[in-house]
Amino acid sequence: MTPKFEYSQVVKEDIQQLGNILEQCFLMSPGESEIFFNRIGLENFRVIRAGEQVAGGLATIPMAQWWGGERVPMAGIAAVGIGPEHRGSGAALVMMQHAVKELYAKGVPISTLYPATQRLYRKAGYEQGGISSTWEVPTQSILVKEQPLPVIAVRADHEIFYELYQQHARLNNGFLDRHQGIWQGIFKPHEKEAIYTYLIGRAEQPQGYIIFSQHQDQDGSFIRVRDWAVLTTAAAQSFWSFLGLHRSQIKNVRWKGSATESLTLLLPEQTAKQKATSYWMLRVVDVVKALEKRGYPLGIQAELHLEIQDDLLAENNGRFILSVANGRGEVTSGGKGEMKLDIRGLAPLYTGLFTPQQLQLAGQLDATETARFAATQIFAGASPWMADFF
Repeated sequence: MTPKFEYSQVVKEDIQQLGNILEQCFLMSPGESEIFFNRIGLENFRVIRAGEQVAGGLATIPMAQWWGGERVPMAGIAAVGIGPEHRGSGAALVMMQHAVKELYAKGVPISTLYPATQRLYRKAGYEQGGISSTWEVPTQSILVKEQPLPVIAVRADHEIFYELYQQHARLNNGFLDRHQGIWQGIFKPHEKEAIYTYLIGRAEQPQGYIIFSQHQDQDGSFIRVRDWAVLTTAAAQSFWSFLGLHRSQIKNVRWKGSATESLTLLLPEQTAKQKATSYWMLRVVDVVKALEKRGYPLGIQAELHLEIQDDLLAENNGRFILSVANGRGEVTSGGKGEMKLDIRGLAPLYTGLFTPQQLQLAGQLDATETARFAATQIFAGASPWMADFF
């Protein structure tokens, strides 16, 4: 490590300097960083110092992520900012390397982030792990008339939304077990903004929900779905029927979905389009814990012999055997090393973003045909995506 940098927790004297850096990096209004500190918790922020100066900082948000129907503890990295006078000095990479080592020491299996630049995070062992897509559909084209369930306006009671979200999240690879700060962001309106909260289904047995706000831009009026969950076909039909009823005043509906959005199957025509897509990145921090804590397809019994290289965390280096049965995995040391990959290549394999064949073509792994076949079975599942940004 470069000796001129020091990585540490935030102390009281750092708050002003770190706040100024983050406000400049993320185009915040003066003082806005305080809201961010309060929402995430100052104890989750770290700084990198160059001598006496705070050169930059980041936040590690304690959460979890759903993989194969199991909740895997995860640290979300957010607010990575370096003061302009310290950029190009290597401070960002040193800070990320220290953060990853700290997460390993705490026993955190995986970490995810949204990159402003992939190159920095790849150097710290992160790779593309999943997708976040924004979709848009004209309300006039929704044309789903049947609404099998009532849609009921309710107050923003976190508890019922949290329970429904968790049921929805368990079924979607990559979904967060959200930090309280992310929930606050969903329910807290911006200035001059109203948020509308509805349950889909009877109040005593809801089958989904929709939380949205209404906006105007150069393309006209639109609904922004801030959060949603549908647990049944009836809920999905009611979701669309309800949104379609806004057609007299609202031109478009925007929502977050996967790259292959199954909700659009209920629409009569291909009028829903992806407006924006971004890839988030994942790092396997602890190979053994990450592989053992995720879920796997039921009915699969297979063995995968891995040989992994991690330039930052020596504990992840070496040969491992992943044995999968009854939806769970067990890792032991040793084996034949039939699939060779570095820690970056393990990320999109772990998430199922790309198949082993695709990863081999991209130079991310080198494996025998037997190992590729086993890995294809083991990591099969729905395409990973995330509704949240942090």
